[in-house]
Amino acid sequence: MITDQQINDVIGSTAVGPDGKHGSVGEVFLDDETGRPEWATVRTGLFGTKEAFVPLADATVSGGELRLPYDKAKVKGAPHVDVSTGHLSPQEEQELYRYYGLGHGSGGTAGQTTGTTDTGRMENYGTGQSSEATDTRQTGNYATGQATGTTDTGQAGTYASDRTRTDQDLTTAGAGTAGTTGTAGHTDRDRDGVRDDLETRGAVGHDTSGPTTDNAMTRSEEHLNVGTQRVEAGRARLRKYVVSENVTETVPVSREEVRVEREPITDANVGNAMDGPAISEEEHEVVLHAEQPVVSKEATPVERVRLDTQTVTEQQQVSDQVRKEQIEVDDDPSTRRR
Repeated sequence: MITDQQINDVIGSTAVGPDGKHGSVGEVFLDDETGRPEWATVRTGLFGTKEAFVPLADATVSGGELRLPYDKAKVKGAPHVDVSTGHLSPQEEQELYRYYGLGHGSGGTAGQTTGTTDTGRMENYGTGQSSEATDTRQTGNYATGQATGTTDTGQAGTYASDRTRTDQDLTTAGAGTAGTTGTAGHTDRDRDGVRDDLETRGAVGHDTSGPTTDNAMTRSEEHLNVGTQRVEAGRARLRKYVVSENVTETVPVSREEVRVEREPITDANVGNAMDGPAISEEEHEVVLHAEQPVVSKEATPVERVRLDTQTVTEQQQVSDQVRKEQIEVDDDPSTRRR
């Protein structure tokens, strides 16, 4: 299970399954209700141009690797979901749950920003009939509230499901014309601490002092959450080619030369000297030998060359604008700023 503190470790890590590496992790999608990491996208394909969704329920991260219990074929075959919207629709998330055999999720729909939605019953104004109105951003366990009442005659309005519609929209979307509302039940569909029947009486917001709120306002500030993401910065390759050069070597060579030797007749060689006619013509031939250089070439390995990478860490400054709320106290002649 991936925790909130491990999100930065997951982004840019390498997804690894039982049969090896899948690819690099691109984005992490949070559950709308719990804010916990629910899904991650893995870049697959030859150049990492495809992104497949993988669940993080059984995943672990360590040493720059996101370990998943799914092989490459399972991840590559996941249903295609467009990640450019930054949010999963209920249909897309349920399709992913079915594909990975995980059943239904326990929270809200996964998205890159968090939010809470409910499912409730809404009165159709002017008809006296009630119908289900469901905010489609919620796909997990829903908190259900009901409202009942009586209405006068009038023309009923219609409601179209919209995944971006807020709970306040659900209160007013089905309003018809020439009708009056009944008395609502004691329900709180948007879980803001204000009953639904009190919300219809006027515009009572979370930060507006009134009969249904306390005497405090919430002040919020934006903070920079700076992390890192692993991206491709360049490529390096080894290339081998052949060049020719002249090499000169010195080698010793030898040859035979003829020289004439004369020796007198002695008792030792008189036998050879008297062998043959006394007077005759005769030739004697001697074969001379010489050495010549012979060149041959042989290819032998001399070294091994490889490419290796090393990580160099440097400090880089990033800046962005953040917003913060200021609260002013209007005291009759003067104004104090906090």
